[in-house]
Formats: sequence, C-alpha cells, structure tokens
Amino acid sequence: MRATNGTITRGVVHDQRHSLVVWATAMAAVSAMYTAFYPTIGGGTMEDMLDTMPAEVITALGFDAIATAAGYVTSTVYSLVGIVLLLVYGISQGAKLVAGQEEAGTLELELTAPITRTITYAERLIALWLGLLALVAAVSAVVLVLTATLPLGLASTNVLATGALMWLTGGLFSTLALAAGATTGRKSIGLAAGAGAAVLLYMSNALGPLAELGWMTAISPFDWYLGNEPLANGMDWTGAALLLGCSALIAAGGMLGFRRRDLMV
Repeated sequence: MRATNGTITRGVVHDQRHSLVVWATAMAAVSAMYTAFYPTIGGGTMEDMLDTMPAEVITALGFDAIATAAGYVTSTVYSLVGIVLLLVYGISQGAKLVAGQEEAGTLELELTAPITRTITYAERLIALWLGLLALVAAVSAVVLVLTATLPLGLASTNVLATGALMWLTGGLFSTLALAAGATTGRKSIGLAAGAGAAVLLYMSNALGPLAELGWMTAISPFDWYLGNEPLANGMDWTGAALLLGCSALIAAGGMLGFRRRDLMV
C-alpha cells in the first residue's frame, strides 16, 4: 500500500511535541515581555530615546515607526526576536527531517517499506509547517491577549495577518533547509542553505534603504513579510503570494532532487 494517510506526519509531530512545547513557551514569554513593555516606554519616552540614536541605525533596525504600538511590536517581536527564534527552530528542524534522518541511518529503513519518496518528503514537509504554525499561533495568541488588556490599539485582524506572514516567512527558509538537505543528503548543507539565505536576505532588506538600492529590499522575503507594515495596515496579499510561491518552488525542487538521488535502497 503506497498511501500512509498522514502516518509519517503524525509520527514526526509526535516526536517533536516536547520541543514544540518548550519553543512555544519560550517564544510566547519573550513576545509577552517585549509587548507588555510598550505602555511603559511608548509615546514621548520612545521618541526621546530615538532622538539619541543615529538615523542610519534607526533605519537599519526598522525603528522608524517604533514610537507607535504597531511599529514597536513589529520592530521587537515580528522583525527581531520572534522571527529569529522561529527561523532557528524551523531551519534546524528542516535540515534534519530528511538529511538528518538519513545520516542517522533511520531514513533508509523507512524507505524499504512500500512508501514512495514523494510521500516521505511531502509528509515531513507538512509536519515542518505544522510545527511552525504552532509556534506562530503561540506568539499571535500572546499579542492578541495583550492587545485586549493593554492600550495598544492593535486590530485583531492585523495581528492575525502579521502572524500569517510570519508563518510563511519561517516556512520559506525552513523549506529551503529541508530541500537542500534532501537533495544532498547532508544536514550541514541544509543548515548552511537555510541560515545563510536568511542572514543574507535579512541584511539585504536592512541595508537596501541605507545604500539607496531599492532592488536589495525588493528581493528580500523580509520586505515581503513586513514591508507594508501589516500590523498597522493589514494583510499584504502580494507579499503572501511571493512567500508562498517561492516556498512551493523550493519544495518542488527539493522533492525532485530527493527522488533522483541514489539512496542505496
């Protein structure tokens, strides 16, 4: 029988359940800490602090609108600690879900069963995205609760939209790590591909405005993610389409490479 009815996905999620709880708790706690701090330093206090910083630093860190609640939460949670933690989790998981299992010698055993490589790859990819969704849901839940209890003035729909874009951004780089690892059979290459691309494109997005090179910003998924300020303005459908489309292309390329590679089974 070829179909597994999600058995592989369920197994991967089950194996990850403890680490997911730890990561979700950590991300929720960090998000709560930063978001709850805004009423204390927001408004005039924040503007006074920004006046002491070089304009170039403010632009590079995305602090241009940090005096507002939407700008502050975007700059601290969604543009910095939240997305960094999500990428660390996703890229590390993506690199090991296929390549790591192959290096450990457990993937070959799975592939001796009547299961196609396509199913093996696809169900592990689904499990990866489900794990990322759980972490983004934890962050979004915290921001929604604090929005209802503190004077932040954030629209719930905008919080959900920003969370969706965060999920797509994390999914893009995590999928790259999985695809590179599956294509080469090397976990280290998956890690290098996902992390390297994330760092380079994050820097491209940050330095583009400073260098007055619009193309550096335009090619960055981080601009597709937060460039139109979704926490203030709502869902950026063009950005979402770009993130999802690139993820699909990368996933397809990884699947093709995995199917063609000789695994000696």
